[in-house]
Amino acid sequence: MAKNYGHVSGNPAKRGTTAHPAASPVTLGDWIGAARLRTLPLAITPVLIGSGAAVLADADRKFHWVIALACLAVAVFLQIGVNFSNDYSDGIKGTDDFRVGPARLTASGRIPAKQVLYVALAFFGLAAIAGLAIVIRTGQWWMLAVGAICIVAAWFYTGGKRPYGYNALGEVFVFIFFGLVATLGTTWVQALYLPQEAWFGAVAAGFFACAVLLANNLRDIDQDKAAGKRTLSTFIGRLGTKILFTIFIVAPFVIAGYLALFYPIAWLTGFALLLAGPALAIVWTHKTPRELITALALTSLSSPVYGIFLAWAFLG
Repeated sequence: MAKNYGHVSGNPAKRGTTAHPAASPVTLGDWIGAARLRTLPLAITPVLIGSGAAVLADADRKFHWVIALACLAVAVFLQIGVNFSNDYSDGIKGTDDFRVGPARLTASGRIPAKQVLYVALAFFGLAAIAGLAIVIRTGQWWMLAVGAICIVAAWFYTGGKRPYGYNALGEVFVFIFFGLVATLGTTWVQALYLPQEAWFGAVAAGFFACAVLLANNLRDIDQDKAAGKRTLSTFIGRLGTKILFTIFIVAPFVIAGYLALFYPIAWLTGFALLLAGPALAIVWTHKTPRELITALALTSLSSPVYGIFLAWAFLG
């Protein structure tokens, strides 16, 4: 089953859903776990940096807090939607049968797969509503197309017949959408201008997001090979993944060091190393895959810490 993921339809209506007998009732905690809260800090970072850059770009130095909160809603809802979508798609393809980390809802068989799909679609819908509110408020109607592309890309990360997340393109998606698009989009809808600081911050946010994905894929490298899932880590191996993870962790601080020449508060982003440093050590010295869950969480938390201080640098 797992080897044939590429031949499984992404349309559940064509495939049907097989109900599995539940070993125990699914609780609220199970649903919260499926939302993968440890990844949500990655949705906060682009909004922090993008909003700081927007204030910097605004001639009146005005903070549009309503639009900023709407951007945060889009980012968080989209991240949760992606997480549930991955739970559903990986579950029906059999990929999660080889999983090391916490059990997923779909793969556990404790709940019909379509229920997970409906929750994913609901969060995509909430992201779309928040995005529509931003478009109505700003009059930037062309951004409806950007939002639609984001949702489509989120689904086809692991969904459909040829998911690009199964073909070593996951990091590309994460960098573009959870780095560049999220950060620059946040800046644009508030300032209608993209200063170079927003671009630097967007690249940094994208690198943190890619680092989290690499930690996850390094943990699952053997299981993904067994399932036929071709992530970047399965191509470049453990050593290559560790080296690339190091680059993704170090690069944002190099960017902050450059920005600190003009915005001295940016040096305070170094506090994020208190979290990113141990994550880096775990990636290089871990003995078991489960240790990488801690590295993933630390890397994810280091991202908004970095974002807070970089936004402060721009605001200050």
